Amino acid sequence: MERYQKLEKIGEGTYGVVFKAKDRVTNEILALKKIRLEAEDEGIPSTAIREISLLKELQHPNIVRLYDVVHTERKLTLVFEYLDQDLKKYLDTYESGLDLPVLQSFLYQLLHGVAFCHDHRVLHRDLKPQNLLINREGELKLADFGLARAFGIPVRSYTHEVVTLWYRAPDVLMGSRKYSTPVDIWSIGCIFAEMANGRPLFAGSSESDQLDRIFRALGTPTEGMYPGIVELPEFQKVKNQFPRYSPLESWAPLVPTLPPVGIDLLGKMLTFDPAKRVSARDALSHPFFGDIHAHGHAHPAQIEPGITAGGRGGIPPYSIHHPPQQHHIHQQPSQQQHFQHGPMHSVHPQGSHHPTQAHGASLALGPSHAGHSAQQPSSMAPAAVGDVGLAGWEARG
Repeated sequence: MERYQKLEKIGEGTYGVVFKAKDRVTNEILALKKIRLEAEDEGIPSTAIREISLLKELQHPNIVRLYDVVHTERKLTLVFEYLDQDLKKYLDTYESGLDLPVLQSFLYQLLHGVAFCHDHRVLHRDLKPQNLLINREGELKLADFGLARAFGIPVRSYTHEVVTLWYRAPDVLMGSRKYSTPVDIWSIGCIFAEMANGRPLFAGSSESDQLDRIFRALGTPTEGMYPGIVELPEFQKVKNQFPRYSPLESWAPLVPTLPPVGIDLLGKMLTFDPAKRVSARDALSHPFFGDIHAHGHAHPAQIEPGITAGGRGGIPPYSIHHPPQQHHIHQQPSQQQHFQHGPMHSVHPQGSHHPTQAHGASLALGPSHAGHSAQQPSSMAPAAVGDVGLAGWEARG
């Protein structure tokens, strides 16, 4: 680890610490996610192995890059690219929400990263502003794949304790364990509205309160609105607990700054029936992104908080994307082990004298604290990763 100079601690949790660091060879600024192993009788936590596996495989401009993995006797260190801040901290600067070009850019990049994950049969399952990292060039990247999971056909049965409460889909809140990509789409819809309003759309204090807020806004779902809802484990309790709220007539009062075309896309994301939610791939073609389609560029030129008047976040709309410099990682001394980039979910210790080349890697989406007991398809190992979240570069406990 002599190659990396720690600059400051930027997060800490139950399983480890996240540092801002400098590569002594390239002078690049990086993030070191250190996972303590002394409490692990059986070696590396399975969650960490899953995260590494996913990050190695999911290489995409809108997924944070895993450059290196260093394994010593007591610590596992993941070396990530460093981004300036997370979306939550950025939104805190703009209480009235983001300007439309910025919102469009961030949402488009978010959908690109998630569509890539879904195309590769990976659910993130913990999408929230804290897990979306941004830099001064206006790039947005998915991070913290600790709850991510590979999925197969047919739809698998998973734990419903996923996704931070405010971004959790109503079907999951009502106990659904058989879900797929629509759980991520609901979360994206909530983030979409939060970027527009400058505050969370459904900020519940408990699962019950979260459902109540959703039902008050959108109406109490019925079998006609959501076929199969009566089969959800918690539906009967929910049905008896809440009054019958009237169906939503217009999204405009909930997101007053969004134009009609944006409201149309939001409505396709925040629909009760998961089978009717738009896919991430289809959402990218929605007319809401007409300006981006016309310009051919997906992210703004730079991010400088406070450069616009009126309290709304604004940055120059578009610029040409230049890929980052290729990052080369070399082996550490022989007492350390490195993980070789190889087939998905086959993380192997690397010999001490062979340099490895860093590859961009995307993270699988999902909560980093929930247990997973469901069996995965034989061709795909569980895609869940460690408890030291990179959300906003803060390690979660």
